Amino acid sequence: MTKARRGIYAAAVSPFQQDGSLDHAKLLEYCQHLLTDGGCDGVAPTGTTGEGTSIAMADRLTLPEVFAKAGVERDRVIFGTGAPSAGDCVALTRAAVDAGFVNVLVLPPYYYKNAPDDGLFAYYANLVEKIGSDDLRIYLYHFPQMSQAPLSTDLVLRLRAAFGPIIAGLKDSSGDFAQSRAFIEVTGGVEADFDVYPSSEAFLWDGLSIGSAGIISGSTNVTANLVQTARNAAEGADRDAAMKVVSDARAMAGKYPLMAAMKTAEYLRSGDESWLQMAPPLRPLSDEQVAALRADLTAQSLL
Repeated sequence: MTKARRGIYAAAVSPFQQDGSLDHAKLLEYCQHLLTDGGCDGVAPTGTTGEGTSIAMADRLTLPEVFAKAGVERDRVIFGTGAPSAGDCVALTRAAVDAGFVNVLVLPPYYYKNAPDDGLFAYYANLVEKIGSDDLRIYLYHFPQMSQAPLSTDLVLRLRAAFGPIIAGLKDSSGDFAQSRAFIEVTGGVEADFDVYPSSEAFLWDGLSIGSAGIISGSTNVTANLVQTARNAAEGADRDAAMKVVSDARAMAGKYPLMAAMKTAEYLRSGDESWLQMAPPLRPLSDEQVAALRADLTAQSLL
C-alpha cells in the first residue's frame, strides 16, 4: 500500500473524442505533463474539474489500467470514484484498486438531498466493506455547493473511528477556509495522518501552517509552478510576494467558468483544438472569453 504523497495536486481536466467518449491516451499524456513540467506533486483525474460525473462508466472503469500500464507512480494519483449509486462507486473504486491505485476521492451520493449522517455513513461503510482491502485509502469529498450532501465534522470523525487509516483524508471544496480549518482541527490534520486538502491555492500557507496536506485545485492545471514557488519561498517578504502572485492567478482563473477555462488553457498551450470539447451540459468559452483568457494567461506568464 502506498498512501498518496502530500503536496500540490491538479484536479485534471478531461479530453474527449468527437463521439464524446473519454480520450484515455490524451488524458494520460496530459497527466504526465502535469506531473513533470506542469509542476504538480500529484493529479486527481475524473473529479469535478475533470467532468467525472459526465464521463461514461465504461470509460471511467478502464482508465486506471491505462495509467498502470504506463507506469504512473501509484502515490501520485487520486482517482475520483464517487457516484450516486453505491454499486457504481464500488465498481469504480475496485477498478482503481485492482490497477494498484488505492487512493480514491469519493463524493457522497449526490442525487437525494439532505441525506442524514447515518445514510452517508452507510454509503462509505458499504464501500469499505465491499472493497475489503486494508490498503484502500479514501479521501472524502466535501463539496456542498454541488453535491448538496455536506459532510459534517461529526461524520468524518465517526468514519475515521470506524475505519481508521482507510479514511485517509478529505478534499474541502466549500471555498470557505473556516471549514477547512474545522476539518483539520477535529481530525488533527497531518500530525494525525489525516490529509485535508483545501481546494484553492490562495489558501496554501493558511492551510500548511495549521496542518493541511497541500492543495487539490482545478486552477493548478495552470498555476502549479507558481504554487510550488510560493511553497518553497522563505517565510517573510519572499513568501508574501510569491503568494500574491498565486492569489492573483487564482482570482484570474475565477473570472471564467473553471472547467472550460482550464481546457482552453491546455488548447492554448498545446494547439490541440479537441481540448475545447466539453461534456454536456457544460459549454466551451466564447470566442471573446478565449481571447480574454489568452491575454490574462500571457500577462501572468502562464502561457
